[in-house]
Amino acid sequence: MFISFDIIIDNSKQLIITGNSLGGSVATLFTLSLLEKFNFSKNKGPLCITFGSPLIGDENLQEAISKYAAWNSRVLHVVSDQDVVPRVLINGYQPFGTFLFCSKLGCSCFEDPQTILELLTTTNLGTPENEDPNKVFESYGTFVKDLNCKVICKDTTDHESLIDWNTTPLRAGIITQLAAIGLVQSQQQENIVITKIEKGAKKMAFLNQQAFDPTRGLNDIKVYMAYLEQYKKVSKDERVGYYDRYKNKLDTSDIKVEEHMRRLTCYWEEIVDQAEKRPQTVGASLRTRSLFGGTNYRRMIEPLDIADYYKAGKQDYINQGRSKHYIILEQLLKETEKPSSGPNELKKQNVASSLTEDSCFWAHVEEAHISCQLLSSGESNDMEKETDKLIEFENYVYGLMKNYAVSSEIFLPRSSFMTWWREYRKIKGTFYRSHLTGLMNNEENYDKYAKGRLVIP
Repeated sequence: MFISFDIIIDNSKQLIITGNSLGGSVATLFTLSLLEKFNFSKNKGPLCITFGSPLIGDENLQEAISKYAAWNSRVLHVVSDQDVVPRVLINGYQPFGTFLFCSKLGCSCFEDPQTILELLTTTNLGTPENEDPNKVFESYGTFVKDLNCKVICKDTTDHESLIDWNTTPLRAGIITQLAAIGLVQSQQQENIVITKIEKGAKKMAFLNQQAFDPTRGLNDIKVYMAYLEQYKKVSKDERVGYYDRYKNKLDTSDIKVEEHMRRLTCYWEEIVDQAEKRPQTVGASLRTRSLFGGTNYRRMIEPLDIADYYKAGKQDYINQGRSKHYIILEQLLKETEKPSSGPNELKKQNVASSLTEDSCFWAHVEEAHISCQLLSSGESNDMEKETDKLIEFENYVYGLMKNYAVSSEIFLPRSSFMTWWREYRKIKGTFYRSHLTGLMNNEENYDKYAKGRLVIP
């Protein structure tokens, strides 16, 4: 059970989680679970220091952690050249965080994952004779007192005699670091490891500049959402909802909409992908700001994907065509959303401009339309099943209306929903009565609903 960090953490002190060998893996995972819930604006972030910990996680975890500088910088792994444990899982597992390699000659820090894997292999001096965990653990004690100097100050052992003064500063620094852990023995030695590390350092510097920030692009994509909002408004003014306008491609502006859709979808697919790769704790979700933006995006854009799907003659969008990132965004909202006892006054007042809460609403409309066609043509092999589907759809729409959770645009004369209603009323006849037909048969209710004045029993 997690308690609020504001209560249990003294912000004047640094919280450090540590562990040795497999305990280091546990310490790392626990630190990541803390970071998932941590408020960096109020507290100092926790620091994890492991000693002789085996690698954890695959490339996906490494990529996700490395893209979050606030996370990656919170993990320090101390590795002795005498310890075999950090090297037992180097085939298939990937490193993240900072690695402090230690030998009798000194210590050096490295952050590039490929460099770390290379050094885990080349600095392995462990043998069966010195694999006693107690002796290896004792050897780490000699390094603890130097952590502040070696990690924070990036200090290394003095090996200036090994450096040619014509060497580039980056390469010279690498030679000094390798010498500190006993890998460079003379000035003339051409070690392929140096070249690999140099390449890795340059790549690492570039990635740090391009570090993924889940909220950095939110302001940029607001421009595209604003365009869609305007498109929605213009469509409503023309007495056709933006769903049907886009589906029927009534204007050249629809091409522009497709471009904005692609940009928005690429952004949110990346956001969701990164959220999935990050370590998740119970109840964890995207940050509040991101989740709010993701919910608006889903409710605005998914109906347009549904329009394209059914325009192509396909069926069963929810089970066969729905993108995974929409499903995840919806699940995250449900995890954080408080149960509603009914519509409040503000919700009623804004229903005319709000988006339908269920972003799959139009998929339900399209399926109901297909059922009507099957019943009218007599082509269905199971007429009772199609009838049951339509009654279920009735109850679904009535529930949305009762909670003011569906946009008033569905009542526009040229909307697909009104097309369905006219077909359904013809099939059921004028004497059929239900909760939904009781509302729909009176056209004055459409305007009352749009103004938030319709009383729904």
